[in-house]
Amino acid sequence: MDTTILHHQEGRDKPDLPSTQEECRSRILKLQFDIAAIRDQLAAADMERQANGGRIDTDWFRRARTSLRFKREELAHLQEHIRHCASANKARLKDTIIAIVRRDYDETEWRGVLDEAYRLLQQGGA
Repeated sequence: MDTTILHHQEGRDKPDLPSTQEECRSRILKLQFDIAAIRDQLAAADMERQANGGRIDTDWFRRARTSLRFKREELAHLQEHIRHCASANKARLKDTIIAIVRRDYDETEWRGVLDEAYRLLQQGGA
């Protein structure tokens, strides 16, 4: 059995999160590949056990399942992180657009824009 991907992250609560969405996507793809590889190894070991009537090495099986769990947890953290980054980027973009457009309106005109925006929001459309 190939055990190169079975090194689990002992003592780590949360993985270090990448600073860019591209790095995040890259790590997500690698984790998805690693998860699939571990699942394939587990399936192959089970098929071999069934075919030969033998037993699976319990230490290896425990390490594989632990590694699988850690990788799934890291994948969930990264997916949440990328959603948060996208949401934060969208909010910063909106704030920047407002700051740019706000310069072109006086207080009365800006109040009119806000009133129209609230009206559209309450009607369920934008």
